[in-house]
Amino acid sequence: MPQQSPPFITDDFLLSNDFSRSLYAQVKDLPIIDYHNHLPPVQLAGNHQFANITQVWLYGDHYKWRAMRANGVDERFITGDASDWEKFEKWAATVPYTLRNPLYHWTHLELQRYFDVDVLLSPDTAREVYDHCTRVLAQKSHSARGLLDQMNVVLVGTTDDPTDDLRHHETLAASEWSTKVAPSFRPDKALIINENWNDYLQKLGDPGSYGELIQQLEARVDYFHTRGCRVSDQGLEQLFGVLATPAEAGKIFNEARSLGAAAGAMEETKKQAFQTAVLLELGRMYHARGWVQQFHLGALRDNNRRLLRELGNDVGVDSIGDFSSARGLSLLLNALDETDQLARTIVYNLNPADNAVFATMMGNFADGRIPGKMQFGSGWWYNDQLDGMREQMNILSNMGLLSRFVGMLTDSRSFLSFPRHEYFRRLLCELFGRDIENGLLPADLDWTGKICGDICYENAREYFDFGL
Repeated sequence: MPQQSPPFITDDFLLSNDFSRSLYAQVKDLPIIDYHNHLPPVQLAGNHQFANITQVWLYGDHYKWRAMRANGVDERFITGDASDWEKFEKWAATVPYTLRNPLYHWTHLELQRYFDVDVLLSPDTAREVYDHCTRVLAQKSHSARGLLDQMNVVLVGTTDDPTDDLRHHETLAASEWSTKVAPSFRPDKALIINENWNDYLQKLGDPGSYGELIQQLEARVDYFHTRGCRVSDQGLEQLFGVLATPAEAGKIFNEARSLGAAAGAMEETKKQAFQTAVLLELGRMYHARGWVQQFHLGALRDNNRRLLRELGNDVGVDSIGDFSSARGLSLLLNALDETDQLARTIVYNLNPADNAVFATMMGNFADGRIPGKMQFGSGWWYNDQLDGMREQMNILSNMGLLSRFVGMLTDSRSFLSFPRHEYFRRLLCELFGRDIENGLLPADLDWTGKICGDICYENAREYFDFGL
């Protein structure tokens, strides 16, 4: 076990006073509900055993890939044909240059929590850390499921396309593993008209009309529901303030179908109206089944066309967009609220300039029946670091009820990402503890501790219909 004295991550990490430490002691051992992530269900179903730390830590992690490219690492050692050791060696050489990037904290927190490694990762320690972690990963305690068990994860919400047969979820549901793995319905490809849309509809069921498309989507919603799905997720650039009647949406559908791969060149307002129409239909389906609908808004994806061609999607070339979503979000939520078909809703914002916009919009549609029904979601992607999480919670505190917040999620593809819940819990307790120390809140640690516990676990347990 590589160690150094004193360790970088101490018991008081991020906790600056006795109030913060007392609050954290009350929440640190609570179970984890990770209600939205991108873990591959096939590896959970097979209880995959990783051959080395590169496979579990660097494969598919575009956060690390971006940092390595920024540090001048050749693509061969990132996504190319270099050996796993060579890739890890390049990552270890990059880590010392990540000071003040959240990766520096996450890297050392994950090494300590999963592998009991306290040394700082660097070229000097790379070989020792690699060999030690690879030996540990050979143990059953560090299989795909074992890694979640170590962090006391009681629920995982994966992200799944409507066409997925969910066979791996069925395998998991039939297993004796205590952690619940629930699918999430991600219909983006069906509602965004682009050059790939017609090919996707072939896979979905080859609908011949707009009405058939909606029927096929509803059939998939029911299929997912019978297999434990209670959450949808829509990952969109923005929501649009353009409405279409079903007849108008049908005409747009017919035009797009006739154009084939050229459908992406259609008039933007038509594509926007179609997206809104399908979202409204889906929103009514979600409400009828008691689901939670999530919207991840504001990402400008696949900016580097060369890497998109060479490597495909999700390779670390996405960034924050500067889209306008207030009117579109208002229109969508209003249309569902008018007919009392607005499901519990979480909206995540990627552009921090719009945090107050999103927080106040969600407050408009609370209906007095479900505490925290309309959620301004956790700091997401580029905002799931100290400044971003702190700002999200401060804005929610000022413009809503932080006490009803459903808390942190990893939104990650990495099996080693769950210590981010600890990171969030420490920051949350520090926010409350510092306010107590400064006389801004009463020193009622029982009540404040309950509020922190609710945010870290209880609110999510009650909000999502997962039977926990």
